[in-house]
Amino acid sequence: MSTLTGAFRRYPVVAATILIGLIGLVLWALGLPLAVQWLFSGLGLVVAGIQGVGMVKRMRQGSFGVDLLAIMAIIATILVGEYVATLLIVLMLSGGAALEDYAAGRAQRELTSLLDRAPQVAHLLRDGSSEVEDIPATLVQVGDVLLVRPSEIVPVDADLVSESAAFDESSLTGESLPVERRAGDPVLSGSINGQAAATVRATALAADSQFQQIVALVAEASASKAPVVRLADRYAVPFTVVALLVAGIAWFVSGDPVRFAEVLVVATPCPLLLAAPVAFMGGMSRAARNGIIVKGGGVLEMLARARTVVFDKTGTLTYGAPTIARVCPEPPYTENELLTLAASAEQYSSHVLAASVVTAAEMRDLTLLRTETAVEVPAHGVTARFGAQEVIVGKLAFVAEHAPDAYPAELAGGELAIYLAVDGQYAGCIVAGDQVRDNARATVQALDRLGVHESVMLTGDARPTANHIARLVGITRVRADCLPADKVDAVRAIRERPVIMVGDGVNDAPVLAVADVGIAMGAKGATAASESADAVILLDDLSRAARAVGIGRDTVRIALQSIWLGIALSVGLMLVAAFGLIPATVGALLQELVDLATILNALRAIGGRRDVRARGVAARVPAATQPVPSR
Repeated sequence: MSTLTGAFRRYPVVAATILIGLIGLVLWALGLPLAVQWLFSGLGLVVAGIQGVGMVKRMRQGSFGVDLLAIMAIIATILVGEYVATLLIVLMLSGGAALEDYAAGRAQRELTSLLDRAPQVAHLLRDGSSEVEDIPATLVQVGDVLLVRPSEIVPVDADLVSESAAFDESSLTGESLPVERRAGDPVLSGSINGQAAATVRATALAADSQFQQIVALVAEASASKAPVVRLADRYAVPFTVVALLVAGIAWFVSGDPVRFAEVLVVATPCPLLLAAPVAFMGGMSRAARNGIIVKGGGVLEMLARARTVVFDKTGTLTYGAPTIARVCPEPPYTENELLTLAASAEQYSSHVLAASVVTAAEMRDLTLLRTETAVEVPAHGVTARFGAQEVIVGKLAFVAEHAPDAYPAELAGGELAIYLAVDGQYAGCIVAGDQVRDNARATVQALDRLGVHESVMLTGDARPTANHIARLVGITRVRADCLPADKVDAVRAIRERPVIMVGDGVNDAPVLAVADVGIAMGAKGATAASESADAVILLDDLSRAARAVGIGRDTVRIALQSIWLGIALSVGLMLVAAFGLIPATVGALLQELVDLATILNALRAIGGRRDVRARGVAARVPAATQPVPSR
């Protein structure tokens, strides 16, 4: 009962129409048809007045819809005495709007579920005790230790303190299976804890956490209106002209004004052209389930028409995490001895490559040496002293200054060497690289099949490295040695538009903003790239860029299908009504079915549940390596 009452309050015109219809039945049973006519006609005039005021407001804003047809149909049925048809038209208008509103809410469900699940409470563990204090999630400070109970939502971004735990990240990333985390691993806010309580240490405030960034993106996405929806509104002008022309000819040829009303009754598809917004909301919902937050329906339309895709290299086409490919020692050193010395020196460096050397040593369970005598020369290397030994690690030129016998290593395409000298003698080198994403080539091929035939790579790296990666992934156009401003100029100069730009770093933010569609790889956290992009991929999965294009194409196709389906059915009914074969009352019922058919068709844009669980592009290519930026 409460649900029914809430529905009537939400849709008062529908409720009033149903109530007046029931009263009319009682009056009809009492033998008072004239009272029924006045009652139904009065309701029609009131609704026509309300629709007229709304039509004038929209026309002042430059928007012209099918309101005129609806108003004329109501007035025409009143004038010719078809008052039952008047009631049905009013019910169609109000009921169609309610149906469209319900459909839009159904399509938006996946987006709003994120907002509804925003964490509100955190369980704070006091230092040195097991005492738990419940506090608002907004009051959690970085470093606070929190208890996350079974099936609870993680309130802020954190690192896992417990030995291990499993978390459901499906609402954030689309990953259907629980994700296993170990002590020290990051845990995203908004993920759901498994069946055992876990302890985490906050690494960000609630406002800065991943979940809140996603909520902000969703809120921005749900408030937009796509250009194709505005295009659908423009169909109203020729549709209205055609409807009036057919109705006028039918009246002129038959000499019966009732024929004019009968044609207009089946030409009042107010919810009809609103099926396009339902399709676009469904497309955004489908994208969200696939780990892609799209900031507006207009982005989906642009994705559907895209002709060129531009990729950043490091962190986008590659994983952005340098790894050690091999260790090449010179006698008398072994691989482990060389790696131990290099990592012992590199632990005092802030360079991204140094962390990779240290990680490689830790993976081999090597014990690093400690010293207080270590000096880093930015962009060149590190000098460190361990007891009586002096260790130099870094670029070849830097090491050669201390060890003249150093020589360049033999490198495969795209590799980089870190050189090492001990006490003035060359000790060997360590070869590093950044892996190309396994599905990078498959993603480029998938985009080509979707109609995005032009592919470009923009990078700040040297041309030989850029060309090497481009060949591996199948990109034909390359621009190397780019500064952020150069990337912006390069995207602006592309003629094959619309242009998609895929990037991940802060330096990509300007070019993501100027591209027709900027797609940010945001799995590693909210960055300036995510904020300036039009779409954000929540997974560390490049293939989602191709999936976003596919969703955009499906959404636009379904939206246009819905528009043309409604127009075709309405025009067909108008032609039949012009010959007097559809009474006004029957026509109103048929038009309601047309509206229902178009909205149901638009809901197909939500997509099936099966497409959300696919992981990346099916095709795979072997991993390759390429260098990270040198010191």
